[in-house]
Amino acid sequence: MSLLRIASMACIALTLGACQSLFQPSHLKPLDTKQDASEQIKPGCSSPDCPLVNIDTVHFPTEPQLDTLIEQRLLQMTRTTPGASVPSTLNAYRDTFLRESADRHSMYLQAKLREQHDGLVIVEVSSYLDTGVAQGEPGRGFINYSRLLHKELSLADMLLPGQEQAFWNIAKVAHNTWLINSQMDRDPQFVKNWPFRKTPNIALTSSGVVLKYNVSTIAPYALGLIEMNIPYARLSGVLKPELVPVHH
Repeated sequence: MSLLRIASMACIALTLGACQSLFQPSHLKPLDTKQDASEQIKPGCSSPDCPLVNIDTVHFPTEPQLDTLIEQRLLQMTRTTPGASVPSTLNAYRDTFLRESADRHSMYLQAKLREQHDGLVIVEVSSYLDTGVAQGEPGRGFINYSRLLHKELSLADMLLPGQEQAFWNIAKVAHNTWLINSQMDRDPQFVKNWPFRKTPNIALTSSGVVLKYNVSTIAPYALGLIEMNIPYARLSGVLKPELVPVHH
């Protein structure tokens, strides 16, 4: 009896879902993850205002390239001035921050798995620097990691050639929808002061392409982080078809 016949007979005995998973390419099976969270205050400090570093990240034991990428992105988010040097490791950053920071200074760094689908791993990275003033400095970003290519996808990797302007035109329509849904379009001053901008924070989620805006980018700080979703149907002819989830 051929191996194929044995496999097909085994499938009859299984549910369809299990049968499909039997023949799934390995990159479609979700990666195992491991959370790694720690919080440290300045050694020897005993006041309530001790400098503090909180790191909450996720590891992918079978995908070391992604692990390295996540650490690099979190380290880039520690920079308080553009062009400043990036620490070599998160441990080195924590030691330096705790040693050099004044009281009431805290840094929170997080990488969390947003979702896995169709051979893509979407990780959301965030930072929050609290310097004791009323408004801290939050940062946000996404990593769209292709398990097939073992690399992070840039916007150019996501789009068909020559479609970048078309993508941002569609994003501008999504921004108009956000203005209407949030009723901000009723305030001419708001519309004038907070025009549409591009964002580097783009995620290929299973439900659509998400654009995330950091505070004070397209709206005042008080409105927080803003997220807009573009349905895949709107990106036909713009996004590479192989990146559209199977069920769309």
